[in-house]
Amino acid sequence: MGRIIVRKSGIRIAIAGLGNCASSLIQGIHYYTPERCREGVIGLMHAEIGGYLPCDIKVVAAFDVDARKVGTDVHRAIFAKPNCTKIFQPDIPDSGVTVRMGQVLDGISEHMADYVDDRTFVRSDARELTKAEIVAELKRSGAEVLLNYVPVGSEKAARFYAECALEAGIAFINNMPVFIASDKEFAERFKARGLPIIGDDIKSQLGATITHRILTDLFAKRGVKLMRTYQLNTGGNTDFLNMKNQERLASKKTSKTEAVQSVAKKRMADNDIHVGPSDYVPWQNDNKVCFIRMEGRLFGDVPMDLEMRLSVEDSPNSAGVVIDMIRCCKLALQNGIGGVLEGPAAYFCKHPAVQYTDDDAYAMTETFIRANTLKVSVVR
Repeated sequence: MGRIIVRKSGIRIAIAGLGNCASSLIQGIHYYTPERCREGVIGLMHAEIGGYLPCDIKVVAAFDVDARKVGTDVHRAIFAKPNCTKIFQPDIPDSGVTVRMGQVLDGISEHMADYVDDRTFVRSDARELTKAEIVAELKRSGAEVLLNYVPVGSEKAARFYAECALEAGIAFINNMPVFIASDKEFAERFKARGLPIIGDDIKSQLGATITHRILTDLFAKRGVKLMRTYQLNTGGNTDFLNMKNQERLASKKTSKTEAVQSVAKKRMADNDIHVGPSDYVPWQNDNKVCFIRMEGRLFGDVPMDLEMRLSVEDSPNSAGVVIDMIRCCKLALQNGIGGVLEGPAAYFCKHPAVQYTDDDAYAMTETFIRANTLKVSVVR
C-alpha cells in the first residue's frame, strides 16, 4: 500500500469528441452516486478503484467540431444531435465548462455530406484552436487525463490529440482504433514523460468482440478446431454512418480481427475470418446488432456450427469500461507510473501493445489495482 493522501478534487478529465460514447460516460458519472455504489449497483465492473467512485470524475475541458455542441455547456452538448444514445440520466446540472472548437483534420468523412438525416455532422464555423491553444486549455483546466473519442478513421486527429496530451503533461486514453498506445514510438514517448497511456480501441463491457473472443478461447480450450468465423455488425449511430466509408475502416477491421485471432489456438487464414462493421441502419439509432457464426470440427472430425445474435445499446456498453480506465490512469499518476499500462490495456482494449487472454488480462488488471491503490482519506 502507498502513502496516505487526502483527496479533494477527484479525477479531472478532458474529452476530445462529445459523441454518444462521451454522452453515456458523463451520464454515468452522475448516475452512479455514492448511494447507488453502496447499494451494490448494476452495470459496473468495479464500483470503486483506489478509493475513487465514478462520481469522483469531473470533466474540466472538452473539444468538438459540431456547430450544435461548440460554444455550449458540456452537459447540454452531450444531448445535442447527432447524438442518439439512450438517456438514462436526464437531470444533469450545467457543468460550467464550455465546449471549445477543436481541429477538424480528418475527423469528418467527406461522404457524410451525402446524408441529410440526424446522424450527420454540422461543422462549426468557429475558429479552430491551434495546438498551442488546446495545450494551454488542458493545462489551465487542470486536466489529468485526456480521452480520445474522435471518429473511426480519424488518424491525423487521434495523433494530434495524443501529441497535445504529451505537451500538456497528462495521461491519455485512446478509445479509438488508431494505433497509438500499441505504437512503440508513442509508447516510449509517454513512458519517457512519466505519463500513463491506455489503448487502443475500447472493448465494450459485453459487446461483439469480447463475446467473440470468449467463444474463440472456449473452442481452443475444449479442443474444437475453429475452421471459419464471421462477426457482422449493424447500427444507426453516427459511428456506423461514418464507417460506410470503407477507406476509414482499415484500422478498425485490423483491431477487431486481431482481437479474435490473438486467442485462437492457431492463427486462421485471412479468407476464413471476417470481423468488422457491416452496415448503417438509421432506425437502429445507438442500438448495435451483432451476428456471429463459428464453424468447427469436434471429436472424430465431426462438424458443428454456432450462430449467435447480440443486441446492445452501443455507447453505454463502453462507458463503464472507460470509467475503469480513467481510474487506473489516476492510480498510475499517483504512483509515478508512465507508459502503457499493460494489464489494463489488454483487459480494456481490442488492440493493446501485447495481447493476452481475457482471463490473464483480468488477473493482471486486478494485480495492478491492488499494487497501486493508495490509502486514501476521502474528502467529498
